[in-house]
Amino acid sequence: MKSKLPVLLLGLALAVPGMAATVSCPDLATAVQVAACPAEEELKYTFTGYCSDDGKAYRGDTDVCTDYQRYRKLKNVALWESADGVFNAYVSCDRSPASVKAARVSAVRVGKQGKMTQLVCGYGEGISFTWRTRAECKLEAGNCAADPAACKASCD
Repeated sequence: MKSKLPVLLLGLALAVPGMAATVSCPDLATAVQVAACPAEEELKYTFTGYCSDDGKAYRGDTDVCTDYQRYRKLKNVALWESADGVFNAYVSCDRSPASVKAARVSAVRVGKQGKMTQLVCGYGEGISFTWRTRAECKLEAGNCAADPAACKASCD
């Protein structure tokens, strides 16, 4: 059973006003795939259902429906989490688990989506692990690409 203590402590630190917490990008060597990759038969079946939705055609959302390989690239993903369960990402199932675990953080950014703050850690080749919170976060100074330990933010 995976301990949720680090998550609880981080949540408690962010819940106490005026108490800032430093959040670092996760090391993917300990990341885990928490959802199975879809089978090829499932992808083909859902391609037909997804692309036969008339609402998508009326909105012009049919770009992935013109070619099965484009659809497959979009939907052939599995959910991954950092070891503590705080960060998550949808990663292409065409990548081997070993290559995901070998990826090293090279960029970090803070974004807003409504009232939520997103700390997004980029690992190159389309891998981005995200932590979502209601806390306000600011990137800490440092060259993230040169020093992975500098890929962190202060959140309160």
